[in-house]
Amino acid sequence: MDESNAGSCRFLKAARCCNSGRPPVWLMRQAGRYLPEYQEIKQKHSFVEMCSDPDLAFEVSMQPYRRFGLDAVVVFYDILFLAEAMGAPLEYNPGPKFLEPLRTAEAINSLADPDPAGHTAPVLETLARLRSELPPEVAVLGFAGAPFTMAAYLVEGNFHRSGEWIKRLMNEAPDLLHALLEKLARATGSYLGAQLQAGADTVQLFDTWAGLLGRDDYRRFAQPYQEAVFDSIADSGAPSILYVNGGSHLLEEMSSSGAGVLSIDWRTSLREAREFLGKEIGLQGNLDPSILFGDPAEVSGKANQVLDEMAGDGGFIFNLGHGVLPGTPVESVRALVEAVQSRE
Repeated sequence: MDESNAGSCRFLKAARCCNSGRPPVWLMRQAGRYLPEYQEIKQKHSFVEMCSDPDLAFEVSMQPYRRFGLDAVVVFYDILFLAEAMGAPLEYNPGPKFLEPLRTAEAINSLADPDPAGHTAPVLETLARLRSELPPEVAVLGFAGAPFTMAAYLVEGNFHRSGEWIKRLMNEAPDLLHALLEKLARATGSYLGAQLQAGADTVQLFDTWAGLLGRDDYRRFAQPYQEAVFDSIADSGAPSILYVNGGSHLLEEMSSSGAGVLSIDWRTSLREAREFLGKEIGLQGNLDPSILFGDPAEVSGKANQVLDEMAGDGGFIFNLGHGVLPGTPVESVRALVEAVQSRE
C-alpha cells in the first residue's frame, strides 16, 4: 500500500497501535467452505486449481469481502505450497499429505531454496491484483507457515498426527532439525518479502504446531526461527502478525519474536494479555470459532463481550481465535461482523 494512503486504513493503524474508533475486523479462513459461492467454484475446480489460478484465487479471496465488507482481505492460498516448491512432494486427496516425510539428513539436505517469483508466482499475482482493485482503506494480507510448523508437517507427513515424529527428531537429532528449520526460515523470509513487494500490506506467520511445545523447547526450536523470518522483512516497514495456536503459556516468548501484532486464541484473556504485554504491541483475536454455530443473537452478544473487554484499545484487531470452521452459518458470521462495525 502507498504510504500516502495508509492513514485511511483502519487495520494498519490498529496494527501500529494508533487506531481510534471501532477496531478493524477480519477472520482467519474467512474465505472457504462455509460460503455457498465458494462451494459453487469448488464443484468445478479442485483446491489446488483454486490456489494456483490467480483468477480463481482472486475471486475466492474477494467473496467474504463482498458479503461482509471486512477491513482486510487475506489472499487465498495454502501454507504448504512453499514446502512443495522446495522439493517436498505434496498431494491433496482430498486433504494434504507429503508423500515422503522428511526424517533423514539426506532428505532434508535435498530441499532447495525456491525463487518466489518462479515457484510461488500465482500467490504474488493474486496479491498484486487484490491490492490494485481494493480501496486503500482495506488491507491486503499475505501469510506463511512458521518454520517449526512447516517442519512438523514435513516430518509428520500430514495433518492428523500427534507430533510424535517432530518431537522424536527434537530429541534424537536436534542438529538435523535445526538444519531443517534454518532452511525453512530462509525460504519463508524470502517468500514473505516477495508477498510484501507484490502488494500485501502486512503478513501473518502461522505457528500452529508450536503450542505443543513447552517453553524451553519453544525457545530452542520455534522462537529463533520466527525471529529470523521477521528480521528478514523488517526493512519493509510493514507490520507483521504472529499466531500460535494454544500459545497461552508462551506470551512472553511470542512478544520477543519481532512481530508487531500477536494473534491469540480464546484460551487467553485479551485484557490480561494487554496488561502483561503493555501498549506497544498489537493484539488480534480471539473469539472461539465454535461460537459461530450459535444463533446470530448469541454470536452478537459474545462478540460484544470481546469488544467491551477491549474498548478504547488502539492496538486491537477483532478476529477469531482460530479459523472459520466448515459448516459455519453465514448469518452468524454476518452477525459477528455487524456487531464490530456497529461500534462506529
